Amino acid sequence: MDCYVARPADSSAHPGIMVFQEAFGVNSHIRNVAERFAAEGYVAIAPELFHRTAPGFEGDYKDFTSVMPHMRAMTNEGAEADVRAAYEWLQAQKSVEQDRICSTGYCMGGRMSYLANSILPLHAAASFYGGGISGMLDRAARLHAPMLFFWGGLDKHIPPEQRNAVVQAVAAAGKTYVNVEFSDADHGFNCDERASYQPRAARQSWALLLEFLRS
Repeated sequence: MDCYVARPADSSAHPGIMVFQEAFGVNSHIRNVAERFAAEGYVAIAPELFHRTAPGFEGDYKDFTSVMPHMRAMTNEGAEADVRAAYEWLQAQKSVEQDRICSTGYCMGGRMSYLANSILPLHAAASFYGGGISGMLDRAARLHAPMLFFWGGLDKHIPPEQRNAVVQAVAAAGKTYVNVEFSDADHGFNCDERASYQPRAARQSWALLLEFLRS
C-alpha cells in the first residue's frame, strides 16, 4: 500500500496523524491537507485505500461513477488492515510521539477515521462529512478517543436522520464527542477543488480541528 507522507521540517518528536482520503483518492487536495498538518507539527500519512483495485488512483470530482467500483470492492476487513498498517508505520517512526497518534478523514475517509477510532488506541479522531457511519453504529461503544464530527447542513448525501443517529449512538455509549454542523455548507465543504467548497466553514473547521487534536 503506497502512502503519501508529510513531515515537519525539524527532526524532533511530533504527534502523528492519519489522513484518510475521499473517494477520489490521495489526490492534490488530500496531499495538501497532509502538508498543512506537517506545517502544524504533525507527521502525516495518507494511505491509498484503493490500492487493491487501483493503485495511484485519482478520480474526477465531476465523475463519481468512476469511483464506485473501487468503493464497492472495499471490505471492513481490508479497511481495518489498511488502518492498522498506517498506524503501525507511524508508531515505528522515531519522529512520532507514540501516545499522540490521531486520525481525520473526509467523505469516505470520515467513515474510515471513525472505524480507526473503534479499533486503535488513538489520541483523538475527526470525521468530515463521513458517509456510511450510520451503518456502523455498533462501533460507537468501541471508540477509544474523543471524536469530532463535522457535517454540512445542506448535505443531501448524509440526511439529518443519519447524522442524528450517529451522534445519538455515540452519546448513548457514553463517549466523548464534539458535533459541529455548518448550516449553510454542503458535502465536501472543506475541499477547495470542489464546487461545494465553502471557505468560511473550511477555515473555521480547520481551526477547531487543530484545537481539538491538541487538547
